[in-house]
Amino acid sequence: MKIFMTGATGFIGRSLTSSLLAAGHDVVAISRGAKRAKEILGEKVKIVEGNPAIAGDWLEEVKTSAGVINLCGAPIMKRKWTPSRKQDLLDSRILPTRLIVEAIKSTTDRPKVLISGSAIGYYGDRGDETISEASPAGSDFGAKLCSEWEAEAEKASALGVRVVTLRTGMVLGRGGGSLAQMTMPFKYFAGGPIGSGRQYISWIHLKDHVGITMLALANKFLTGPINMTTPNPVRSRDFAAAIGTVMGRPSWLPVPSFVLKIKFGEGADLPLGSQRALPEKAQEGGYTFLFSNLNAALADVLV
Repeated sequence: MKIFMTGATGFIGRSLTSSLLAAGHDVVAISRGAKRAKEILGEKVKIVEGNPAIAGDWLEEVKTSAGVINLCGAPIMKRKWTPSRKQDLLDSRILPTRLIVEAIKSTTDRPKVLISGSAIGYYGDRGDETISEASPAGSDFGAKLCSEWEAEAEKASALGVRVVTLRTGMVLGRGGGSLAQMTMPFKYFAGGPIGSGRQYISWIHLKDHVGITMLALANKFLTGPINMTTPNPVRSRDFAAAIGTVMGRPSWLPVPSFVLKIKFGEGADLPLGSQRALPEKAQEGGYTFLFSNLNAALADVLV
């Protein structure tokens, strides 16, 4: 198929693009910097220069694609959540998704599937509660962000397009993601759990994230939200202990909650919150995880 992508040069997008090409798909990606994108993604990917939050010629590629994968969005934990930053987080997700759906609406030969990003932040802080895709949304800003993002994508359903939203947990992989920030203190023998250490971390290996996305692209029976997490979420203290074991470092020094709140403001609610999310839909769809054991996943990424 011809697949149109946003966010193709990102941490997840790079690996997904490689898998799409390996499967024989033609990939078209939008990027603000075509030269850099070509260097990252290679000559086999067609690059359309443009801003995905602004209407442009790139929307013609959407209209002629069999599938659309929408992963763009400003980094969640890059800086403090001021009011202007929160608006940036919303706009960088809502506006491209809205433009994509409008482009789909304007053509009769529509894409068969729209796969759009989201996150388990959709659920808010749920403590020890076990979460499935049927669980309701939370009420904090992270939940609002994910809810509105999914709602924009879901509008394509009324146009006869199958819509899948990827509620992503912590992605473990080389070359990006929040794991790099988490492991930095361990290198200096100062690692440990975040906050109380009791909150659940729902994680997934990058290879499994890509694998489930490929399944969602191919399986016409998969629709709606999918929890992009393994079947084995762990508490923050156990996650830290696993990092320490794999890196050969102690894991006893916690990151105080107030430090995160000073650095990220309201954004600290994400790492301090708890989501025990299980991948019910992925498993019902027949997906077999490559990495369901945390220590094995970390060893694959960190060693």
